[in-house]
Amino acid sequence: MPPKIKSRKPTCVIPYPFLLIEGEEGAGKTYSAFELSASERIGQMYVVDLSEGSADEYGAIPNADYEVIEHDGTYQDIAEQVEAVREEAQRAAAAGEKPVVLVIDSGTALWRMLSNWAGERAKRTQRNRDKLRNDPDANVDVTRNLWNDSSNRWYRIIHAMQTFPGIAIILARGRDISATGEDGQPLLDDRRRVVREWKVGAQKDIGFDVSAWVRMRRDRTPELIKARTLRFRVESGNPLPLPGFSVERLVFDLLGCSTASQPRQMPVLVGDRTGPWMERIAAATSRDECLVLWTELDAGAETGLTEPEWNTVRGAVRARVAELAAPKPGMDDAPDSDAARLRAAAEAQQAEADAEVLGDPPTPAPAPAAAA
Repeated sequence: MPPKIKSRKPTCVIPYPFLLIEGEEGAGKTYSAFELSASERIGQMYVVDLSEGSADEYGAIPNADYEVIEHDGTYQDIAEQVEAVREEAQRAAAAGEKPVVLVIDSGTALWRMLSNWAGERAKRTQRNRDKLRNDPDANVDVTRNLWNDSSNRWYRIIHAMQTFPGIAIILARGRDISATGEDGQPLLDDRRRVVREWKVGAQKDIGFDVSAWVRMRRDRTPELIKARTLRFRVESGNPLPLPGFSVERLVFDLLGCSTASQPRQMPVLVGDRTGPWMERIAAATSRDECLVLWTELDAGAETGLTEPEWNTVRGAVRARVAELAAPKPGMDDAPDSDAARLRAAAEAQQAEADAEVLGDPPTPAPAPAAAA
């Protein structure tokens, strides 16, 4: 079957923004974000406080009304809480309620945590362990794959905020620093003066990811660095001053959002459709749960998987069943021990039993090209 076009007309409705507020210490970033909770034009606000420690104290802002998200400090718990707030915002939007607001304070703390995670993992590689054994002060090489893992974790949260069906705000530190070259040395201009640049303390693509960007400095008028809008234009290198700045005025008056605004339409970009299946397989804790997944594969082309994707999922289910069936190794499991031989016999017996149950489901018909 030839692929069919899937399209729609643009709604022309202004979406709620994903807002970055960054700047110097003491410039009012956190206050301006939490102050929005007093607005009658929003619904519930949720605050994720990451190492900043202001969420409880700033509840004393006049008429402030927000909930502090509790988390255990781990990335997984933080990400799950962000996604839980996103689900609540989706419910509120579907019910026609005022927009839910999510604030992360701060993106700097989040990226620092993920950077430290990459560094700690790097220390555990064989190469770096050898270096540190000889010289405890040696430089640890953090390879590209580790940075990619950190960026993937960062983007899980960023995508939840990009597609947030309400108002999403991320705070970050920003400051004027000396520009450095690839050799790590300061860059100099034609007059041998150190070149200065503004640095936002977050993953390097944060400016691309947000739809509006505010910079705040002490004793200076806040500036709008970027805004994705048709209502006005912010020229490169010529930020728009925001006298009397408040997030409420920016979102509802300058950007023109209202209760009719919509979440940004941004589905997750993935290389194939195996992702949700792999998550379910990894979460399976029993052979019976794996059999449920295997039965679902019987639907063939109705799963929406192409044949290569279907084969990948099938292999993953089998591997998970074998993993669950394998007895846990013990301290006395030497290669030639009785325990090892008994283990091998048990695994072979279980594999034979599973082979009878997990017979090949029918190979699915090729999915339409549009589903690839």
